[in-house]
Amino acid sequence: MLRKNKPFLIAEIGINHNGNFSEAIKLINKANVSGADAVKFQTYITEKRVKKNSPIFDILKRCELTYDEFYKLKKYCDKKKILFFSTPFDTESVNFLKSINVKLFKLASFDISNYNLVREILKTKTKTIISTGMATLKEILIIDKMFNKMKIPHYFLHCVSAYPNKEEDSYLNNLNFLSKKLDCQIGLSDHTNNINICKYAYFMGSRIFEKHFKLSKNHKCVDGAVSVTP
Repeated sequence: MLRKNKPFLIAEIGINHNGNFSEAIKLINKANVSGADAVKFQTYITEKRVKKNSPIFDILKRCELTYDEFYKLKKYCDKKKILFFSTPFDTESVNFLKSINVKLFKLASFDISNYNLVREILKTKTKTIISTGMATLKEILIIDKMFNKMKIPHYFLHCVSAYPNKEEDSYLNNLNFLSKKLDCQIGLSDHTNNINICKYAYFMGSRIFEKHFKLSKNHKCVDGAVSVTP
């Protein structure tokens, strides 16, 4: 699945499907023919993710897919031979994703100290990719220790949580820093609006790359500003 020498390309669909199942299928198809190894979604119950008075509540609610729709998307990805996985934002979503036999989880950087969620993921003993954008080094080392204790393969992605991020603010030296601190693969979750930083990271040794993905330049979607086209 994740290989040391060959790039592993993740098309981060996230919520760019706008809550539309047919649009999600189109994004999977485009990612597949574009050479992506995996498509990643976000699985959540809006009311458990943010409070109702949150400025992003309505956006998240509009973009929320049902568990049944995710089950169908997983089956469709299996048929297309592209890996389906997702970022769960609540324990119910962790258990649902495990029930449909996902082979990989993603832990968002702002949930790195959400130990209730982390422990639920650990119970599944499933490989996990962890973003570091909003995490401190102490938090990263704690999570690394938790996964090592359970002997669960895990991977960290250097990430700058800016939407979009400027190339000159990408802090790629963190790739080397994390590689020295952690005994696992280090990749990149990139929020610039092109692929230059991914290319630089490749020559620095990274082999896992996550990019937000949209259908075209004219595709109106939530994360359009940080998304690349096929």
